[in-house]
Amino acid sequence: MSAQRIDGTGVSADVRAKVAEAVKALPGQPALAVVLVGEDPASQVYVRSKVRLTEEAGMVSVHHQLPATATQAEVEDLIASLNADDTIDGILLQLPLPKGLDEHSAIECIDPDKDVDGLTEVSAGRLTLGKPGLRPCTPNGCVILAKSALGEDLSGKHVVVIGRSILVGKPAALLFLAENCTVTIAHSRTADLPAVCRTADILVPAVGRPNMVKGDWVKPGATLIDVGINRIPAPEKGEGKTRLVGDADFADCEPVAGHITPVPGGVGPMTIACLLRNTVLAACTRRGWSMPEGL
Repeated sequence: MSAQRIDGTGVSADVRAKVAEAVKALPGQPALAVVLVGEDPASQVYVRSKVRLTEEAGMVSVHHQLPATATQAEVEDLIASLNADDTIDGILLQLPLPKGLDEHSAIECIDPDKDVDGLTEVSAGRLTLGKPGLRPCTPNGCVILAKSALGEDLSGKHVVVIGRSILVGKPAALLFLAENCTVTIAHSRTADLPAVCRTADILVPAVGRPNMVKGDWVKPGATLIDVGINRIPAPEKGEGKTRLVGDADFADCEPVAGHITPVPGGVGPMTIACLLRNTVLAACTRRGWSMPEGL
Protein backbone atom coordinates (compact mmCIF):
# COMPACT_ATOMS: atom_id res chain seq x y z
CA MET A 1 0.00 0.00 0.00
CA SER A 2 1.33 3.44 -0.92
CA ALA A 3 1.86 6.13 1.66
CA GLN A 4 -0.72 8.83 2.19
CA ARG A 5 0.58 12.04 0.63
CA ILE A 6 0.73 15.04 2.94
CA ASP A 7 -0.74 17.97 1.04
CA GLY A 8 1.55 20.86 1.92
CA THR A 9 -0.28 23.13 -0.50
CA GLY A 10 -3.59 22.45 1.22
CA VAL A 11 -2.22 22.70 4.76
CA SER A 12 -0.44 25.95 3.92
CA ALA A 13 -3.68 27.36 2.50
CA ASP A 14 -5.39 26.53 5.82
CA VAL A 15 -2.64 28.34 7.76
CA ARG A 16 -2.89 31.38 5.47
CA ALA A 17 -6.68 31.40 5.88
CA LYS A 18 -6.26 31.44 9.68
CA VAL A 19 -3.76 34.29 9.33
CA ALA A 20 -6.23 36.27 7.21
CA GLU A 21 -8.98 35.73 9.79
CA ALA A 22 -6.64 36.81 12.58
CA VAL A 23 -5.68 39.97 10.70
CA LYS A 24 -9.35 40.94 10.38
CA ALA A 25 -9.68 40.81 14.17
CA LEU A 26 -6.69 43.06 14.84
CA PRO A 27 -6.98 46.82 15.48
CA GLY A 28 -4.50 47.54 12.68
CA GLN A 29 -2.66 45.99 9.74
CA PRO A 30 0.63 44.17 10.35
CA ALA A 31 3.35 45.15 7.85
CA LEU A 32 6.07 42.95 6.35
CA ALA A 33 9.12 44.46 4.67
CA VAL A 34 11.04 42.30 2.19
CA VAL A 35 14.59 43.26 1.19
CA LEU A 36 15.93 41.89 -2.11
CA VAL A 37 19.50 42.54 -3.17
CA GLY A 38 20.44 41.87 -6.80
CA GLU A 39 18.63 40.33 -9.75
CA ASP A 40 18.61 36.60 -8.95
CA PRO A 41 15.63 35.23 -10.96
CA ALA A 42 14.61 32.62 -8.37
CA SER A 43 14.73 35.20 -5.57
CA GLN A 44 12.60 37.58 -7.61
CA VAL A 45 9.96 34.86 -8.04
CA TYR A 46 9.99 34.12 -4.29
CA VAL A 47 9.67 37.80 -3.42
CA ARG A 48 6.76 38.36 -5.80
CA SER A 49 4.99 35.40 -4.25
CA LYS A 50 5.61 36.68 -0.72
CA VAL A 51 4.35 40.16 -1.62
CA ARG A 52 1.19 38.75 -3.21
CA LEU A 53 0.37 36.38 -0.35
CA THR A 54 1.08 39.04 2.27
CA GLU A 55 -1.43 41.35 0.62
CA GLU A 56 -3.96 38.53 0.17
CA ALA A 57 -3.80 37.94 3.93
CA GLY A 58 -4.80 41.57 4.51
CA MET A 59 -1.38 42.78 5.59
CA VAL A 60 0.79 45.60 4.29
CA SER A 61 3.67 44.54 2.05
CA VAL A 62 6.71 46.78 1.65
CA HIS A 63 9.30 45.77 -0.95
CA HIS A 64 12.82 47.21 -1.04
CA GLN A 65 15.18 46.28 -3.89
CA LEU A 66 18.87 47.09 -3.91
CA PRO A 67 21.19 46.53 -6.89
CA ALA A 68 23.69 43.67 -6.95
CA THR A 69 26.38 46.33 -6.58
CA ALA A 70 25.05 47.38 -3.17
CA THR A 71 27.67 47.48 -0.42
CA GLN A 72 27.44 45.76 2.94
CA ALA A 73 26.92 49.16 4.55
CA GLU A 74 24.02 50.00 2.21
CA VAL A 75 22.27 46.72 3.00
CA GLU A 76 22.75 47.11 6.72
CA ASP A 77 21.73 50.78 6.68
CA LEU A 78 18.46 49.80 4.99
CA ILE A 79 17.82 47.14 7.63
CA ALA A 80 18.59 49.70 10.37
CA SER A 81 16.03 52.09 8.88
CA LEU A 82 13.41 49.32 8.87
CA ASN A 83 14.26 48.49 12.49
CA ALA A 84 13.59 52.13 13.39
CA ASP A 85 10.35 52.32 11.37
CA ASP A 86 7.56 51.69 13.86
CA THR A 87 5.10 50.90 11.07
CA ILE A 88 7.10 47.79 10.09
CA ASP A 89 6.44 44.62 12.10
CA GLY A 90 8.52 42.07 10.21
CA ILE A 91 11.74 42.20 8.17
CA LEU A 92 12.70 39.49 5.71
CA LEU A 93 16.10 39.56 4.02
CA GLN A 94 15.83 37.42 0.90
CA LEU A 95 18.72 34.95 0.66
CA PRO A 96 21.14 34.27 -0.88
CA LEU A 97 22.82 37.65 -1.08
CA PRO A 98 25.13 38.45 -4.03
CA LYS A 99 28.72 37.26 -3.71
CA GLY A 100 30.89 39.53 -1.60
CA LEU A 101 28.17 40.32 0.95
CA ASP A 102 28.17 38.82 4.45
CA GLU A 103 24.76 37.21 5.03
CA HIS A 104 25.37 36.49 8.71
CA SER A 105 26.36 40.08 9.46
CA ALA A 106 23.31 41.41 7.62
CA ILE A 107 20.94 39.02 9.39
CA GLU A 108 22.35 40.02 12.77
CA CYS A 109 21.37 43.63 12.03
CA ILE A 110 17.67 42.67 12.08
CA ASP A 111 15.76 43.56 15.25
CA PRO A 112 14.99 40.14 16.82
CA ASP A 113 11.42 41.28 17.50
CA LYS A 114 11.01 41.81 13.73
CA ASP A 115 12.98 38.71 12.74
CA VAL A 116 10.12 36.85 11.04
CA ASP A 117 12.55 34.33 9.52
CA GLY A 118 13.78 33.41 13.01
CA LEU A 119 17.43 33.46 11.93
CA THR A 120 19.15 35.92 14.29
CA GLU A 121 21.28 34.67 17.18
CA VAL A 122 18.75 36.07 19.66
CA SER A 123 15.92 34.13 17.95
CA ALA A 124 18.05 30.97 18.01
CA GLY A 125 18.79 31.53 21.70
CA ARG A 126 15.11 31.97 22.52
CA LEU A 127 14.32 28.73 20.67
CA THR A 128 17.10 26.82 22.43
CA LEU A 129 16.01 28.07 25.86
CA GLY A 130 12.32 27.51 25.15
CA LYS A 131 11.50 31.18 25.55
CA PRO A 132 8.80 32.95 23.49
CA GLY A 133 10.02 34.18 20.14
CA LEU A 134 9.73 33.92 16.38
CA ARG A 135 10.55 30.42 15.12
CA PRO A 136 12.25 29.60 11.79
CA CYS A 137 9.62 29.14 9.10
CA THR A 138 10.66 25.96 7.30
CA PRO A 139 11.28 23.88 10.47
CA ASN A 140 8.02 25.16 11.95
CA GLY A 141 6.28 24.08 8.76
CA CYS A 142 7.72 20.58 9.18
CA VAL A 143 6.13 20.28 12.64
CA ILE A 144 2.77 21.52 11.35
CA LEU A 145 2.84 18.97 8.51
CA ALA A 146 3.72 16.15 10.90
CA LYS A 147 0.76 17.13 13.08
CA SER A 148 -1.53 17.27 10.04
CA ALA A 149 -0.68 13.61 9.41
CA LEU A 150 -0.40 12.23 12.94
CA GLY A 151 -2.52 14.54 15.09
CA GLU A 152 -1.63 17.35 17.46
CA ASP A 153 0.09 15.16 20.05
CA LEU A 154 3.51 14.00 18.82
CA SER A 155 4.66 12.95 22.30
CA GLY A 156 6.99 9.97 22.33
CA LYS A 157 7.59 9.87 18.59
CA HIS A 158 11.18 9.24 17.55
CA VAL A 159 12.25 11.92 15.09
CA VAL A 160 15.40 11.55 13.03
CA VAL A 161 16.52 14.78 11.38
CA ILE A 162 19.16 14.27 8.70
CA GLY A 163 21.19 17.47 8.60
CA ARG A 164 22.54 19.83 11.23
CA SER A 165 22.31 23.20 9.51
CA ILE A 166 21.38 26.29 11.50
CA LEU A 167 18.66 27.02 8.93
CA VAL A 168 16.70 23.75 9.18
CA GLY A 169 18.33 20.78 10.90
CA LYS A 170 19.09 22.18 14.35
CA PRO A 171 15.92 24.30 14.74
CA ALA A 172 13.75 21.43 13.45
CA ALA A 173 15.26 19.16 16.09
CA LEU A 174 14.55 21.71 18.83
CA LEU A 175 10.97 22.29 17.65
CA PHE A 176 10.22 18.55 17.65
CA LEU A 177 11.88 18.26 21.06
CA ALA A 178 9.48 20.96 22.31
CA GLU A 179 6.65 18.67 21.14
CA ASN A 180 7.95 15.98 23.53
CA CYS A 181 9.50 13.90 20.78
CA THR A 182 12.71 11.92 21.18
CA VAL A 183 15.09 13.47 18.64
CA THR A 184 18.19 12.21 16.87
CA ILE A 185 20.23 14.55 14.66
CA ALA A 186 22.00 12.53 11.97
CA HIS A 187 24.54 13.85 9.49
CA SER A 188 27.31 12.93 7.06
CA ARG A 189 29.49 11.46 9.82
CA THR A 190 26.74 9.34 11.37
CA ALA A 191 27.70 5.66 11.49
CA ASP A 192 25.32 3.44 9.48
CA LEU A 193 22.98 6.27 8.58
CA PRO A 194 20.35 4.01 6.93
CA ALA A 195 20.03 1.97 10.14
CA VAL A 196 19.57 5.14 12.23
CA CYS A 197 16.89 6.36 9.81
CA ARG A 198 15.01 3.06 10.09
CA THR A 199 14.42 3.77 13.80
CA ALA A 200 12.44 6.95 13.03
CA ASP A 201 8.71 7.35 13.46
CA ILE A 202 9.19 10.73 11.74
CA LEU A 203 12.07 11.09 9.28
CA VAL A 204 13.11 14.61 8.22
CA PRO A 205 15.83 14.71 5.54
CA ALA A 206 17.27 18.21 5.14
CA VAL A 207 20.66 17.92 3.47
CA GLY A 208 20.24 19.09 -0.13
CA ARG A 209 21.23 15.77 -1.74
CA PRO A 210 18.72 14.65 -4.38
CA ASN A 211 17.07 11.24 -3.85
CA MET A 212 19.52 10.29 -1.09
CA VAL A 213 17.01 8.56 1.20
CA LYS A 214 15.91 5.21 -0.23
CA GLY A 215 12.95 3.04 0.64
CA ASP A 216 15.04 0.65 2.74
CA TRP A 217 16.05 3.62 4.95
CA VAL A 218 12.42 4.08 6.03
CA LYS A 219 10.67 2.17 8.81
CA PRO A 220 7.40 0.75 7.43
CA GLY A 221 4.58 3.16 8.25
CA ALA A 222 6.87 6.05 9.21
CA THR A 223 6.09 9.67 8.36
CA LEU A 224 8.58 11.24 5.93
CA ILE A 225 8.81 15.05 5.88
CA ASP A 226 11.13 15.87 2.97
CA VAL A 227 12.73 19.32 3.28
CA GLY A 228 14.98 18.92 0.23
CA ILE A 229 14.35 20.95 -2.91
CA ASN A 230 16.86 19.95 -5.57
CA ARG A 231 16.86 20.71 -9.28
CA ILE A 232 18.15 17.86 -11.42
CA PRO A 233 18.39 17.33 -15.21
CA ALA A 234 15.19 16.08 -16.86
CA PRO A 235 16.16 15.08 -20.41
CA GLU A 236 12.73 13.45 -20.84
CA LYS A 237 11.30 16.98 -20.85
CA GLY A 238 13.71 18.16 -23.52
CA GLU A 239 17.29 19.30 -23.82
CA GLY A 240 18.40 21.47 -20.92
CA LYS A 241 15.19 20.93 -18.93
CA THR A 242 15.15 20.24 -15.19
CA ARG A 243 12.75 19.03 -12.51
CA LEU A 244 12.50 19.34 -8.74
CA VAL A 245 13.09 16.40 -6.43
CA GLY A 246 13.50 16.03 -2.70
CA ASP A 247 16.23 14.50 -0.56
CA ALA A 248 14.14 11.31 -0.50
CA ASP A 249 13.63 9.08 -3.52
CA PHE A 250 9.86 9.53 -3.61
CA ALA A 251 9.07 6.54 -5.84
CA ASP A 252 11.22 4.25 -3.69
CA CYS A 253 9.99 5.56 -0.32
CA GLU A 254 6.27 5.97 -1.03
CA PRO A 255 5.45 2.22 -0.89
CA VAL A 256 7.11 1.94 2.55
CA ALA A 257 6.14 5.13 4.40
CA GLY A 258 2.81 5.72 6.08
CA HIS A 259 2.77 9.43 5.19
CA ILE A 260 5.05 11.35 2.86
CA THR A 261 5.42 14.90 1.56
CA PRO A 262 5.83 15.34 -2.19
CA VAL A 263 8.37 17.68 -3.79
CA PRO A 264 7.17 20.13 -4.92
CA GLY A 265 3.96 20.70 -2.96
CA GLY A 266 5.12 19.57 0.47
CA VAL A 267 7.28 21.60 2.85
CA GLY A 268 7.88 24.46 0.38
CA PRO A 269 4.45 26.13 0.58
CA MET A 270 4.58 25.98 4.39
CA THR A 271 7.57 28.31 4.56
CA ILE A 272 5.64 31.34 3.29
CA ALA A 273 2.56 30.43 5.35
CA CYS A 274 4.66 30.36 8.53
CA LEU A 275 6.31 33.64 7.51
CA LEU A 276 2.89 35.31 7.37
CA ARG A 277 1.95 33.76 10.71
CA ASN A 278 5.17 35.09 12.25
CA THR A 279 4.39 38.58 10.95
CA VAL A 280 1.08 38.58 12.82
CA LEU A 281 2.75 37.25 15.98
CA ALA A 282 5.46 39.91 15.73
CA ALA A 283 2.88 42.68 15.26
CA CYS A 284 0.87 41.56 18.29
CA THR A 285 3.97 41.31 20.50
CA ARG A 286 5.38 44.66 19.42
CA ARG A 287 2.11 46.60 19.51
CA GLY A 288 0.61 45.01 22.61
CA TRP A 289 -2.36 43.59 20.70
CA SER A 290 -4.18 40.54 22.02
CA MET A 291 -2.92 37.39 20.32
CA PRO A 292 -5.65 36.01 18.03
CA GLU A 293 -6.93 32.53 18.84
CA GLY A 294 -6.31 29.73 16.36
CA LEU A 295 -2.78 30.75 15.37
